[in-house]
Amino acid sequence: MKSDYLKYWRVVRYYVKAKYNLSQADLDILLFLYSESYFSRDKFAEFDSLLSWNETRFDKLLKDGWVVTFRERKGNRRALYELSFKCKRMIDSIYKKLNGEEISESDNGTNPIFAKNVKYTDRRYKNMIVSMNKEIREKKRA
Repeated sequence: MKSDYLKYWRVVRYYVKAKYNLSQADLDILLFLYSESYFSRDKFAEFDSLLSWNETRFDKLLKDGWVVTFRERKGNRRALYELSFKCKRMIDSIYKKLNGEEISESDNGTNPIFAKNVKYTDRRYKNMIVSMNKEIREKKRA
């Protein structure tokens, strides 16, 4: 069987970044941490060192609810963190999209790319999403 999960990765990535207001670096680190049950700031920093420098990234992800505290720091015991339920649902939806789930074409707030008066790049991705969804529907019929 031919695997082409990443055929529409660019489209799915653009959609997720637009919908959840994430930067590429934020998305990359959340995908890295997805397989970690719990992690310390050191584990976060390990992957973060590969990304564009942003010393407030961890605090921003914590404040925005993508990362939550699992265990507070106490004495010599370091704090541990985990991805929030919201974050895990978002990443699960990425995998579903890559496995053939359609992206919403609704402009009622579920997909900001389909809103009225969007920028030119959003219109280009909107057309690609429509095309991608059409291909997915045709594959399901076959």
